[in-house]
Amino acid sequence: MEIEKLAQILILLHASFGAVALFCGGIALITKKGDNLHKKSGKLFYYAMLISAILAFVVSILPNHESPFLFSIGIFSIYFLISGYRSLRYKEVGFQFLPDKIIAYLIILTGLFMITYPMILDGKLNIVLAVFGLVGLVFGFRDISLFKDIHRLKRNWLKLHLGKMTGGYIAAVSAFFVVNQILPGIWNWFVPGIIGTVYITYWINKLNGEKKL
Repeated sequence: MEIEKLAQILILLHASFGAVALFCGGIALITKKGDNLHKKSGKLFYYAMLISAILAFVVSILPNHESPFLFSIGIFSIYFLISGYRSLRYKEVGFQFLPDKIIAYLIILTGLFMITYPMILDGKLNIVLAVFGLVGLVFGFRDISLFKDIHRLKRNWLKLHLGKMTGGYIAAVSAFFVVNQILPGIWNWFVPGIIGTVYITYWINKLNGEKKL
């Protein structure tokens, strides 16, 4: 099979799984946390989005389709999904955190790459990659800090799950906005993130309030 035909097939599959992730993730966000529909839609979102991100990663390294941007965003999405899904098990006795530590260091390296690569290649900062790279650094260093206090990590598993999985959904929505140019220019990248941050902040505050009761 020719590389170009393979790339087109992978792009079609990437978009299809991305659409499923967008739909299922939306259901998971609006349904009651912890109920059966939330769990099932969340699991479908996880697998569909993970496959979509991996396909984007593969396309980004194919000849004539090389894209450091798509490569970085693919890793970024995979980080949120895997670490968010694994956080559900942080509360388990004897859970092994080594894979999570490796993932945290990888997102730190990816964040640095996203910030510095355009500067090395073109001699200027890419604002979109820089912002996402900084977000990756913040999450990565925060994870490393949490891994030094396992008891705190276990207490905050639900917050971590909520934040990371919502981050993965933000990536899906951002991709949809960018591809379809829903908003003017660069706003397609940032508006989903801003709205998602408000959503995460609301639920974190809600969880904090419930713990005080």
